[in-house]
Amino acid sequence: IVNSFYELEQVYADYYEKLRGRKAWFVGPLSLCNQQQDRGKRGKEASVDEGDILKWLDSKKANTVVYVCFGSIANFSESQLREIARGLEDSGQKFIWVVRRSDKEWLPEGFERRTEGRGMIIWGWAPQLLILDHPAVGAFVTHCGWNSTLEAVSAGVPMVTWPVSAEQFYNEKLVTEILEIGVPVGVKKWTRIVGDSVGGEALEKALKRIMVEEEAETIRNRAHKLSEMARTAVERNGSSSCSLTDLIQRLQSIAGLQNCPKSSEWL
Repeated sequence: IVNSFYELEQVYADYYEKLRGRKAWFVGPLSLCNQQQDRGKRGKEASVDEGDILKWLDSKKANTVVYVCFGSIANFSESQLREIARGLEDSGQKFIWVVRRSDKEWLPEGFERRTEGRGMIIWGWAPQLLILDHPAVGAFVTHCGWNSTLEAVSAGVPMVTWPVSAEQFYNEKLVTEILEIGVPVGVKKWTRIVGDSVGGEALEKALKRIMVEEEAETIRNRAHKLSEMARTAVERNGSSSCSLTDLIQRLQSIAGLQNCPKSSEWL
């Protein structure tokens, strides 16, 4: 049972079924099944007022804000965080940067003053789904965890990929080489604590490439098309809706149950 949708990974889904002789049920993106009023929480209360975030985003033009978040597990050294700050500042792009740690001593001197108005730092946790869905957001700097990757796909937001460990490097390849909706910063090695693996100039270059350079519009159009496909997949008679119905019927048959709810009653 896979949190994805068939149209996103059709070749691999068909190959898996042919090679293994087993069926995979694609029932996602699950993030699109959340009720709108619950999308800001998703297991936690936001560490900042959601209204303030939305008000700030509302003041920006469409596709002009970079959202930077590396999930809840990745650990970055202070020196690497300073390089991220340098890349964000030198890129000239507007940004929302989610930082897990609460101390500010590592920030470059004067960074917050110099980026005031075009940058927002959220310390701790942020309402990612609400941010990604906002029209002002034009790119997502991500560690390529699958949930974050699929949420960006669903929202139609191109990605700057910065994988850290595990399957994230495979997810990066899907995003940058297969779907062509992302730009890599150039990470090559799996690590537990992210040191100085990426310089600020590499992040600056990737941000400009995905936000303002010639290929930016093409990448954005591809991302928007995938978003439409994702939303269609979870609608009635969409591929994920039908897959969930099929799964329920299979389980019902195995268990000998009757009158099992249809997928539309579950979503």
